Amino acid sequence: AKLIFTISLLLGTTITISSNHWIMAWAGLEINTLAILPLISKSHHPRSIEAATKYFITQATASALVLFSSMTNAWYTGQWDITQLTHPTSCLILTSALAMKLGLVPFHFWFPEVLQGSQLTTGLLLSTVMKLPPVSLLFMTSHSLNPTLLTCMAILSTALGGWMGLNQTQIRKILAFSSISHLGWMTIIISYNPKLTLLNFYLYMLMTTAVFLTLNTIKASKLPTLTTTWTKSPALNAMLLLTLLSLAGLPPLTGFLPKWLIIQELTKQGMTTAAVSISLLSLLGLFFYLRLAYCSTITLPPHTTNHIKQWHTNKPTHSSIALLTTMSTALLPISPLITTII
Repeated sequence: AKLIFTISLLLGTTITISSNHWIMAWAGLEINTLAILPLISKSHHPRSIEAATKYFITQATASALVLFSSMTNAWYTGQWDITQLTHPTSCLILTSALAMKLGLVPFHFWFPEVLQGSQLTTGLLLSTVMKLPPVSLLFMTSHSLNPTLLTCMAILSTALGGWMGLNQTQIRKILAFSSISHLGWMTIIISYNPKLTLLNFYLYMLMTTAVFLTLNTIKASKLPTLTTTWTKSPALNAMLLLTLLSLAGLPPLTGFLPKWLIIQELTKQGMTTAAVSISLLSLLGLFFYLRLAYCSTITLPPHTTNHIKQWHTNKPTHSSIALLTTMSTALLPISPLITTII
């Protein structure tokens, strides 16, 4: 059954990305939603069932809005082509629909709750693969959408993603707010340089996958648990520290590259205020990444309480995690090659 759901996920994503017709794109989104629902509710815990229900309601609403937007556009212009979205009402409805699909502010409330109710592997799918079809639709329609609206939503997303992640102790919720914050960076530049959005998204996928797989290996889902995992696999924890700092966008790590290029592009477009605002707001996110990094590596558990230290494991780290963490930290020197390819 898991194989069928995984194939359906890949099929739905491929259909949406490769389609030119709105109905095909909508069908791909629906296949995706229906394939991920059993994976969310797999553990039969009430929280998982609640997460699956919330996810279904939100995604069904967003899909209905995508269909409504495309039908309105077809009604007025006679065009079903995705790139020919010209009617202003359709553009506005589509912006809301894609924001709901992605979890952009002000449609972000469902995402942390759903991620908290899922397992780490399902959370990884929700944060990466499930974002691919809406991002591709945003990329294809970027020339039609309102840049001012997108910029406002992006700055709000970065602000709220950083602000709401500050007092969290659940790692999955922290990663959900981190995702919202990163989506803000992707959305602000989509109208001016869509390729930069894709570059940011690919690197975000790379770093988030590395973090989720590492956390899944060390079996940590809360900050108190993370403080005792350094004994289990010290090398992996050290790489987790670097990957988290890369996700925060600190130089000289990979995550600095998209932020640097986006700030440069915004300045070229004369949007210095937006560039300064989004850079300052990303400092909020830096705080909770540092908190995670501090808990995972730098701190020792307090000796006043009885902390049970975990046994050191001799099991070798999976090669995919090793490759992903290395790429998440060491791609900045080859940034000229990456920008040439993109």
